[in-house]
Amino acid sequence: MGGHHEAPYKIPPYTQFTAKGIPQLEELQSALAKRGLKDPWIRNEAWRYDPGWGTRLQRARKFFFKGFSIGLALTVVTVGLEKAFGGDDGHGHGDHH
Repeated sequence: MGGHHEAPYKIPPYTQFTAKGIPQLEELQSALAKRGLKDPWIRNEAWRYDPGWGTRLQRARKFFFKGFSIGLALTVVTVGLEKAFGGDDGHGHGDHH
């Protein structure tokens, strides 16, 4: 039990993220400053604007359709096998004989 285990990923240092150079976040900082406010956690939103993560739409597509192709393929195979081997043939579904 216990021991030192290497994570399968590397967490980047928080100092890597900053609002500088991101127009949307700089604009937000400016608007807050005009009201005498400051958001010390704004850097936590910087990753969203990194081109490597894609746009909002690209991230949503990836989230909702991840595994779609394999799921569709398995569905086609399942239906094909049921047809080939007789399956249920629909008996008992709404038939009142």
